[in-house]
Amino acid sequence: PLPPAVQAVVDCRKLADPQARLACYDTSVAAMETAETNGDVVSLDRAQRREVRRQAFGFALPGLSVFERGDKTDEMSHIDEVLASARQDAEGKWTFWMQDGQVWRQIDDEFLSRKPHAGSNIRIWRAMMGSYMLSVDGQPGVRAHRDE
Repeated sequence: PLPPAVQAVVDCRKLADPQARLACYDTSVAAMETAETNGDVVSLDRAQRREVRRQAFGFALPGLSVFERGDKTDEMSHIDEVLASARQDAEGKWTFWMQDGQVWRQIDDEFLSRKPHAGSNIRIWRAMMGSYMLSVDGQPGVRAHRDE
């Protein structure tokens, strides 16, 4: 269902009288503009929805299906990032900080043959059972979890 402020605009089409229809549009569009200004209605175009899904990739957030309307759901099967920095902990597991602020942490014991560095190309994709794999510069992936 549409938000009431949007539904009011759509309902104006039902009016047969052109002057009444125009008056209805003027009134309901003004109300919709106020609703958006107040945050009661939020408008996002397809590119903005894709960006929200990209930024949320790796988080288990309920209710993001609204951002998939009109898009193929498999578009976000992976993301490509650029590494800002990486650090290895005492157990040999890596934490990866992406240039866009995402933070991913290695959760398996797999070994990276080449150390990650600032500017490394990172690909993160959905794996089985809700997990994620992270590849550094085309190396085989390590299992990872998104922290931020």
